[in-house]
Amino acid sequence: MDNRPIGIFDSGLGGLTVLSEIIKNSPNESVVYFGDCGRTPYGNKSKDTVIKYAFQDIRFLLNQDIKSIVIACNTVSAYSLSYVKKEFNSIHILEVIGPGSKAAVEATKNKKIGVIGTNATISSGVYENAIRELDNSTEVYSKACPLFVPLVEEGWWNNEITYRTAQEYLLSLKEKEIDTLVLGCTHYPLIKDTIQKVVGENVKLVSSATEISKMINKIILDDNLTRDEKIQPVYRYYTTDSVEKFEELGSKILGHSIFSVEKVDIEKY
Repeated sequence: MDNRPIGIFDSGLGGLTVLSEIIKNSPNESVVYFGDCGRTPYGNKSKDTVIKYAFQDIRFLLNQDIKSIVIACNTVSAYSLSYVKKEFNSIHILEVIGPGSKAAVEATKNKKIGVIGTNATISSGVYENAIRELDNSTEVYSKACPLFVPLVEEGWWNNEITYRTAQEYLLSLKEKEIDTLVLGCTHYPLIKDTIQKVVGENVKLVSSATEISKMINKIILDDNLTRDEKIQPVYRYYTTDSVEKFEELGSKILGHSIFSVEKVDIEKY
C-alpha cells in the first residue's frame, strides 16, 4: 500500500484527459497535476528545450512526494524519454506512446493506421517505429497537426475554425483509407468529435489517454502501490500561467469544478 499521489505532467491542459481516465479506472488514487501552460506548446520547440522542460517538470513533481510519474505529453516522450529514464531511475515513469501504439495495432482491420500529433512527435517517427515493431506489415501514415494544441488551449473544441482546420489536416489521411487513427497528443481527445466528423464514423479513434490509464491501474495493482480506500483521494493542480483560465477550462475537461489551482515558478526547478 502506498498513499502518495500519482504525478502527471503535460505541456498544458491536454494531460487532464489522462487524469480524467485515471479517475475512472483508479478512483481511489490521489493525483498531482502540473500543466506547463505558460510554455505550451512543446511541439514546436527544439529537442534540447523539450528535454530541459521535461527535467524541470519532473523535478517539480518529485518535490510533491509522488509515487509514480505519468508523462502525459507525446512530445516529451518522443524527444526525451530515454534521457528522463536515465536521469530519474528511482521512480516509475510511464508514457503514452507505447500503450497507444499497441491499442492501434489491435484495433486495425485493414492494417492502415493514421497517426496525428505535434510537429515534434511526427518528425521523430516514434509512433511509426513503435507500431511497426509490433507489426511490420502495417502501413502507417502520419500527419503533423500543430494548430490543434493552441485551439484546445483556447477552448475552441467544437467550432467552425477547428472543423476547417481538421479538414485541412485530415482529408489526406482519409484518402489513404485508414481504418484507425491514433490521437498522438493528449490534447486531441478534446476535439475528437470534430476529428471523427472529418475522418468518418468507420475510422476507429485511439486515445493514448485511455490506454495509459489502464496501464497505470495494472502497475499499481501489480506492485502493491494502491492507496488506502478509506482515505478520500485528493487532487492538486499546478500551472505556469493563468490560474483562472486553468480553472475554467480544466473544469470543462474534467466535468466538475476545480479550485485552488496554484501558479508555479518552474524556473526554480
